[in-house]
Formats: sequence, structure tokens, C-alpha cells
Amino acid sequence: MSAGATVVALMWEARAVQGRGAELLEWARAHELAREPLRRESFRAAGDRVLVITWWEVADAGAELPELPEPTADLITRAVHRWRFESLGTD
Repeated sequence: MSAGATVVALMWEARAVQGRGAELLEWARAHELAREPLRRESFRAAGDRVLVITWWEVADAGAELPELPEPTADLITRAVHRWRFESLGTD
């Protein structure tokens, strides 16, 4: 990591319409961001939920970063949940 840089993790979580979790996961994996993060990982969970975490190296923890958008309304059951975390290092 660069001197003075911070790692920010963005979490994006959505719940697909019942039975369409695989389709939502495919949609999230296929969606390209405006630039490449340090790391990007996708998860699935019961209830047709999909989670995508991206890690970014930034000079300012409040920097604007590319995020996955909302999928079409017919694919999800509620608005996407988003969280932003600043790394405190490893223990």
C-alpha cells in the first residue's frame, strides 16, 4: 500500500426475487466498474441474497468510488443495501 493511503471496502447487498438469486449473482459479476478495485469478491446466501465487496486504495477515505448500481426493479425485492468501511489493518 502507498504511504498515506487508506483501504476502503464497499459492500453492496441485494435480495433477488425468489428463485432468481443465480440471475442476480450473474448480473452483479457481469457489471463492470468505472475502474478496477484492488480486489472484488462475490458471495451468495440463503434467501436469494447476493453480496459484493470491493476494496480500494485511496488517499482520502471519503473519496468517491465506483459502485454497483441498483438492478432492475423486477429482479430485486427491496432497495440495495450499501456499507462503506475503512480498514484499520490486520490483527
